[in-house]
Amino acid sequence: MERLYRKLENYGKSDYYPFHMPGHKRNPESSAAAFPFERDITEIYGFDNLHYAEGIIKEAQEHTAQIYGTKRCFFSVNGSTAALLAAVSAAVGKGGRILMARNCHKAVYHALYLRELEPVYIYPHEDSRLGINGGISPSRVERYLEEHQDVQAVLITSPTYDGVVSDVKNIAHAAHKFGIPLIVDEAHGAHFHFSKYFPTSAAELGADLVIQSFHKTLPSLTQTAVLHVCSDRVDLEKIKRFMGIYQTSSPSYILMASIDACMDKMEQDGSRMFGEFTERLENARRRLMKCEHIRLVRPEMLDSTSVYDYDRSKLLFATDGTSVNGKQLHDRLRNEFHIEMEMEAEKYVLGIAAVGDTEEGLNRLCDAIEQIDRQTEWVDKEGKEEKEGCSYAKMKQLLTIAQAMDAPQKRFPLEESIGKVSGEFAYLYPPGIPIIVPGEQVTGHFVRNVRRYMEQGLEVQGLSDSTSETICVAARNEGLQEIDSPVKE
Repeated sequence: MERLYRKLENYGKSDYYPFHMPGHKRNPESSAAAFPFERDITEIYGFDNLHYAEGIIKEAQEHTAQIYGTKRCFFSVNGSTAALLAAVSAAVGKGGRILMARNCHKAVYHALYLRELEPVYIYPHEDSRLGINGGISPSRVERYLEEHQDVQAVLITSPTYDGVVSDVKNIAHAAHKFGIPLIVDEAHGAHFHFSKYFPTSAAELGADLVIQSFHKTLPSLTQTAVLHVCSDRVDLEKIKRFMGIYQTSSPSYILMASIDACMDKMEQDGSRMFGEFTERLENARRRLMKCEHIRLVRPEMLDSTSVYDYDRSKLLFATDGTSVNGKQLHDRLRNEFHIEMEMEAEKYVLGIAAVGDTEEGLNRLCDAIEQIDRQTEWVDKEGKEEKEGCSYAKMKQLLTIAQAMDAPQKRFPLEESIGKVSGEFAYLYPPGIPIIVPGEQVTGHFVRNVRRYMEQGLEVQGLSDSTSETICVAARNEGLQEIDSPVKE
């Protein structure tokens, strides 16, 4: 088959002159920096159109679906965000209800707002020491569906940002028992398909819509993602419509070619690449597990339920009970060893290993962790549980997200907002999971969490006040009886 990325390379070397967008006209001298302008084109003859794919882009999407064994595949150049927005919008009617894990990415909550949906939350159990979420229990999904039979879809995140995988097969079975689709945010699991060292992809376990970020764990450019359609439970025309709504009308050919090149590389050389990568990764994990103070997190260490499986490419380093916290470890790795990690949390640091990692890179990480470990001491070896450390304590939802965000807003200092209804989001980024959602009641626990995060130098985002000293609340909070459409119980 003709490859999009090859055709783009060849076109960049041709003598065609562009009297069309983009404005750089494929002239590298038009910019102050070096970019691949020669491959940056618009929808011209022979290169198809993402929103009406009939030629080379259609073939590239079909090739990706063939590799993953799915019915259809849609490219997303707006990342998993656009794919999640489209999946939720297509699966749930406007104003409908969705059963979703409370630890979903903020993009899912934005879909709730845009479509005026009402969520029914399942809260994953949280490890009391590290604050890491567990998985979602199939039996709880079934129980919630029995109690809320107007729910139109189920949505979970698996793997989580920290690598925890849920029992997707049985969750899908529970959803299908009630005749509704399962959407799985598998943004961090695009690599699962290519090695049995990793958990099985949700696309192979009965999920109906599966969203994957290629750029997170595969050799593909930032913003590249796909939406896999694995069944006929969600209307295909609706998926097409919403993918067109949530993506730019001028999709980047460089990004689409990146997806195509990634799939070609995986098909031709993926087995060898992943064989070598998993061997390097396992050797690094064995070495890191020998550290005494900075501990590599393993599933058996988590005081959490429903950890059905675990993605070992997620390298979590626990610091609880030691003389360093997560931020300090993160800063030392960056400043002293020039190693940039994915995320810092209160009591751990997350690094993501991927097939593009070299042996030299993994060895550098091991050397750095071992050196810091030798310089670290125990402060509280027992790691006493901190009850106030729970990030996603169950919140009371008094208004829908749309009602709260569209209501008149009034700003209050955090401590004075307790008992009122939040009019905005707050979350730690990354990973972008809300710690409060518009429509939820502000609690003292939430305020103390925000203060604690700020004291440790962690980044609280979402609040319109970038200092995180105030929060906007729904102005009619004191008279909730005035709200015409209360949240269903």
